[in-house]
Amino acid sequence: MASASAPQQTVPAEPWRILRWRSRHLAHREQLAEEVALTMLRIPAGSFFMGAAEKEADSRDSERPVHRVTLAEFLLAQTPITQAQWRAVAQWQRPEPDGAEEWPQTLDPDPVGKLQDAERFRGDQRPVVNVSWNEAMAFCQRLRLRTGKNYTLPSEAQWEYACRAGTTTPFHFGETISSELANYDGNHAYGEGPKGEYRKQTSDVGMFPANAWGLHDMHGNVWEWCADYWHPNYKEALEDERPWMDVNAKESIFRLLRGGSWYSHPRYCRSASRGNNHPGNRDGDIGFRVCCLPQD
Repeated sequence: MASASAPQQTVPAEPWRILRWRSRHLAHREQLAEEVALTMLRIPAGSFFMGAAEKEADSRDSERPVHRVTLAEFLLAQTPITQAQWRAVAQWQRPEPDGAEEWPQTLDPDPVGKLQDAERFRGDQRPVVNVSWNEAMAFCQRLRLRTGKNYTLPSEAQWEYACRAGTTTPFHFGETISSELANYDGNHAYGEGPKGEYRKQTSDVGMFPANAWGLHDMHGNVWEWCADYWHPNYKEALEDERPWMDVNAKESIFRLLRGGSWYSHPRYCRSASRGNNHPGNRDGDIGFRVCCLPQD
């Protein structure tokens, strides 16, 4: 895979270019390397009720109280970051005038290869896995330095709002889930839904139907890092799209994970389900997708 050549100076910020993508959703396309691009979809401003009602099957107290959140418009990656996208950005050199200065954090171009059973997860269009929260944030930092745009991890509120895409059911496609609609442990059923296939590995991104806003793989495939610090419930939660941080917390406090994975029971793939992990931990079922905030 060809890597992006090192620029001789910082690339000025390019305004968002709104394009018609195949899904007919508005998009911005960021070129990362030859034949490797990042498609960002427009998520409209709006409000929604975040969390799970007590009557939702297999819901937890950590998903309550349900509360209204109002969000401004933002862009979100159409899929989790793929191995081809990760490799392209990991091979960038920092955009300094002499092209020699190192990035604040180096990124392993092949984190998947460090897994004991790596061949189950390899593929340019498979999601990158085995990356920590710290490394995902470093990936976003490279995008910011290279493009001048406000790339970051989505907040937990942005993630759930985008996942639901206007729906209020446990999954964006309805009350239950099947292995024809997502990649998870199909040995287990959710609600009145069927059992199905357990693939025991990641799948190419975009294999399964998108939600109403054109986003793929919001349920299953890989857990996705969010920017927020972990809080045990939504008491005193923010009512907007900002990440919920804690200025007094230690940097080692757990961070948010969303969406479930190929390894998950279906209850963990619900729109409201919340997970967490140490920001330095890596695993074969954890990846991420990126968010881009307006320039102003």
